[in-house]
Amino acid sequence: MIKVLIVEDEIPAQITLKKLIDRCCPNNRIVMTLSSVRSTVKWLKENPDGADVIFMDVELSDGICFEIFEQVQISANVIITTAYDNYAINAFKIDSVDYLLKPIVEEELVRAWERCRERIEAKNGPNIEALLDIVTRAGAPQDKEYKKRFIVKTGEKFVIIPVEELAYCFSEDKSTYAVSKNGSRRLLDYSLDTVQEMLDPKSFFRISRSCIVSINAIENISKHLGTRLKLQLNPRTDEEVVVSRSRTSDFLEWLDNN
Repeated sequence: MIKVLIVEDEIPAQITLKKLIDRCCPNNRIVMTLSSVRSTVKWLKENPDGADVIFMDVELSDGICFEIFEQVQISANVIITTAYDNYAINAFKIDSVDYLLKPIVEEELVRAWERCRERIEAKNGPNIEALLDIVTRAGAPQDKEYKKRFIVKTGEKFVIIPVEELAYCFSEDKSTYAVSKNGSRRLLDYSLDTVQEMLDPKSFFRISRSCIVSINAIENISKHLGTRLKLQLNPRTDEEVVVSRSRTSDFLEWLDNN
């Protein structure tokens, strides 16, 4: 379980952030919520390993959050949350994981959380508690919430892609793209592995290491090189879309069950 400390002086903002964390940040446990520089310094000195991730607003009730770093050593991953864009350099100096502007965009929060998780895993090795939790819950019914929309930043604007409009996703040159039913292609901020976890497996299937398809985008299926399958998708693709040999059996079962 990833321990979370919230440093935020406005109660409505605390409530909103807690809801966002619960919705977007798996395997979290909020250990404390603080509202001032003084109380945060005191808590961190008394609990040097008390938090793995700190969500920290800049302007607190008794000062600026960067004053905290002058008084106590912080080893936790810090995510700055603020309504102002003029503290980015300060955030860079303290090696913050991310700088999220309010109102916080869910996709940006997920991306920051994933960065923190990767740092924690690299530092601590396998999370035994999480692994035991997975084993304990294996086979139990799960009411997982899947992604309903992707929000993609294009220049200074944000484009909303409802999942029901998504035809397929693919990776190319270490980037991940989402293609809508209307043929538009957008760059996502996630790896294809992460996108796969976000999408409902009843509607989407990963046919290869580089492609995830919607069941509604498949127009035709034909045999290809023995036991492999070739798909014709809508919208059409420039390259052949082939189901990996190792995934063919599961793919056919997925089609049959959905």
